Parts: sequence; structure tokens; C-alpha cells
Amino acid sequence: MIEVFVSVILICVILLITKHLLLGRKSHSLENRHVVVTGGSSGIGKCVALEAVRRGAHVTLIARDVKKLESAVMEVTKCALHPEKQKVQYVSLDVSGNYEDVEKALHSAEEELGPIFLLVNCAGSAICGRLEDICIKDIKYQMDLNFLGTLYPTKAVISRMKGRGEGKIVLVSSQAGLLGIYGYTVYSSSKYALRGLAEALHMEAKPYNISVTLSFPPDTDTPGLAIEEKTKLMETKLISESAGLMSPEAVAKQLVKDALVGKFYSTVGFEGFMLSTLCAGMTPVSSALELLVQGLLMGILRVFTYYYVLTFQRIIHNCMKTRDQTKKSE
Repeated sequence: MIEVFVSVILICVILLITKHLLLGRKSHSLENRHVVVTGGSSGIGKCVALEAVRRGAHVTLIARDVKKLESAVMEVTKCALHPEKQKVQYVSLDVSGNYEDVEKALHSAEEELGPIFLLVNCAGSAICGRLEDICIKDIKYQMDLNFLGTLYPTKAVISRMKGRGEGKIVLVSSQAGLLGIYGYTVYSSSKYALRGLAEALHMEAKPYNISVTLSFPPDTDTPGLAIEEKTKLMETKLISESAGLMSPEAVAKQLVKDALVGKFYSTVGFEGFMLSTLCAGMTPVSSALELLVQGLLMGILRVFTYYYVLTFQRIIHNCMKTRDQTKKSE
């Protein structure tokens, strides 16, 4: 197994280096462009906004908490590339609420800062628990926020982007949107749904020069994760730890970079690359080399990742055994 692991890493490194050397894709500029970020008051969303203003963009932050939004706007404004020219504004809005309100808010934002060139859907939340333990209210909340909270803003901007013949849309999923994880039964479902949305939207948008990027961050050091950790099951914690903890700045920087070159998948870290390659299926490819990488690695990665599956199953079995022993001792 160690030999297989080393071989996979070597192949990945060689192919990735080759890709960077031979296929440098043209990146679009954000200078004087309008970027809208949902979930923009904290975490990955705020870091995306910071990355955008550092590249010269005007930014609209969308979230619900006004105090957090005001604080985020002040922080983002200080990082502007051209402080005297760039504008940063916020909109207090529930993106999973009434669609007409979402559409009206985004159209008003365009009137203030110009046509939306890049929409980054970061709004989302995770509530852990086994299916039988999660209440219907929490199920509906996650499905509404994680799926409709991305669908609604995207629907609100897509027709205008098509009319202009340009635009970029980012959907932030999760590595839990590539594989089901114990304790994420509902969360994984909502994040898997974004993959279907992204693939279908890509087909609709590409003829109009609009790119769609699907981001798969691992556990990221955000306020949202800190809240999630309080109720996260032991099995979920142990399984999630295998991918490590990523900084929101790293996720945001890669996300913006991939969106500006029109890449469909955006991942960070080896696990992200491995999972997105293994689960590529019939998803769009950004280059012939990317297709070659996927074709060469899918088979060997399937064999290699089965080790992960066995490890996860062992974790679940051990946790169940520990709980049973605890109950007996009580």
C-alpha cells in the first residue's frame, strides 16, 4: 500500500508541474469589476471579498447580520487596491428566503456598483447528526440555505450575464459534496445537490461566455466550523481530520484564481485533488491535460482510496463499540 501511495503522489506531482509549465490559462482581471459575495460577513466569504478588493474590484457583501457586515465592510475597504476609486457595500439579506427579495437586492446592487461580473455563493451551514436524530426544522434549514441559498442568487444574475455575454459564477460546495460522511447525512445531500446544479448550469451558461466554478473546500478554520464542532459526532470529527484543517485565506485565494481562469473544479490540498479527480465522472474539463490526468489516475486512485473507506469504517465500528461499552458500564 505504501508503494502505491508513493507512486500516486509522484504521478500527481509530475502531472501538476507539467500542467503549470505547459498550460498557463489566461486569467481575467477584476479591475473595476463588480464582485458579489454571499455569506460575505465572515469565513471564506469575507476572505473572497478581501482577495477581490486587492485585485481592484468593487464588492457587495451579502449576509444577514448587520453588525458583522458593517465590520466586514470596514476591514475589506482598508485592503482596497485603489482606495479612492473602489467601492464596498453590504446588503442584509436572507438568500434562502423570498426569491423576489433576492432578485431585487442583486439588481439594486448592480445599480449601485455596476454589472455583476463575479458572483461567489459562500452562504452555507452545517448541522451534524445522524438522520434519525436531526429534527425536520434543521433539515429544512440546511437544504434551504445550502441549496436554495445558492440557487436563488444565481438565478437572479444569470439572465443579465447572458445578455452581456460575460460573467463568472462560483458555487461553494464541500469535500462532503464528493463523498458521504458519517454525521453529514443532510449536509452532504445539500452539498451534493450543488454539483448537479453546477454541471447543468455550465451547459446552459458556456455558450454565453459565462464560466461556472465549483469549489470543494475541506474543513476550514472559520467561525462556522467553530460552531459546528460543538455538536460534531466523534465519528465525523475523526473522519474529517484525515483531510486536515485549511485556512479560509488559502481556500479563497484558490477559489478566485480558479474562477478567473474559468476552471470548473476548485480544490485545495492533496485530498481535494484526489477526490475531485476520482469523482470527475462526466464533469467539464478545463484542458486536455486535465482530462489526461483524470484518465490516468482514476483507476489507481479508486484502489488507493479504498484504504480510506476501510479506515472510515473502522472508525465508525470503534466508536460504536466504545459507546456500547460506556452504556454497559453505566
